Amino acid sequence: MKISVVVPAFNEERLLGESLARIKSAAHAFAQRGWDFELIVCDNNSTDHTAEIAGAAGATVVFEPVNQIARARNSGAAAATGDWLIFVDADSHPNVDLFADVAEQISSGRCLGGGSTIRMDERFFLSGFFTWTWNCSSRLGRLLAGSFIFVETEAFRKIGGFNNELFAAEELDLSKRLKRLARETGREIVILNRHPQTTSARKMRLYTIGDHLKLLVHVLFNRRALTRRESCTLWYDGRR
Repeated sequence: MKISVVVPAFNEERLLGESLARIKSAAHAFAQRGWDFELIVCDNNSTDHTAEIAGAAGATVVFEPVNQIARARNSGAAAATGDWLIFVDADSHPNVDLFADVAEQISSGRCLGGGSTIRMDERFFLSGFFTWTWNCSSRLGRLLAGSFIFVETEAFRKIGGFNNELFAAEELDLSKRLKRLARETGREIVILNRHPQTTSARKMRLYTIGDHLKLLVHVLFNRRALTRRESCTLWYDGRR
C-alpha cells in the first residue's frame, strides 16, 4: 500500500514548513503498517519561496500555472503514484491519530473516501459557531472539508477529480460525485471525528464577518459566481 499526500500551495512560505513537518510526523501511522508514503506539493504559481521550502522538506514539487485550488489539487494528484490520495491544505496540521484513523478505514475495504471534522487554531467571534455548524453538516451530509480529503486514487480518477471550472466549493462538488460512486459500488464515504484536523483561522482574522456573509449571499443567489475568480476573493486576493 502506498499513500500520496498532496498539498496545494499558493504563496504559503509563512506556514508551509510547519505544515509539511506535521504531515511527515503524522505519516508515521502509515510506516507502522509497513506502507509507503510520498509527499507532493503543488506550487500554484507562487511568487514567494513556497517551492524552495517544499523542496527543502523533501517533497516532490510540481507546478500549476493557473491560480486555482481545484487545478492545483488535480495537478498534484496527477503526479501521485499512491493507491490512495490525501489532500491537506498548506495551512493545516493533521496528526498521527487522524492518519491512523484513515489507515483503519482503508484497511476495512468498505471505504471509498472521506474527510474529517475540523477545529480552528485560533478563536474569533462566531468562529466556534461556524465550525460547529460545518462539522454537524459535514457528518450528516458526508460533506468533505477541502482542508482534509482522503480518497482511493482509482475512484478519484474515475470521477475526473476536482472540477476545474470551480474556483470555490470544489470539495462539495467532489463530495456529491464521490457519494454517487460509493452508492453504485456498495462502498461508503466517512467523516472522521475522533481526531479533528487543525486548520488555520486566518480567514477569520483577515476578513470581517460581513465579508464572509457577502460572499455567501452572492453565491446563494448566483451559483455562476463560483466559476469566476473575481467573485471568490477570500481565496484569491493574495492576503496571507
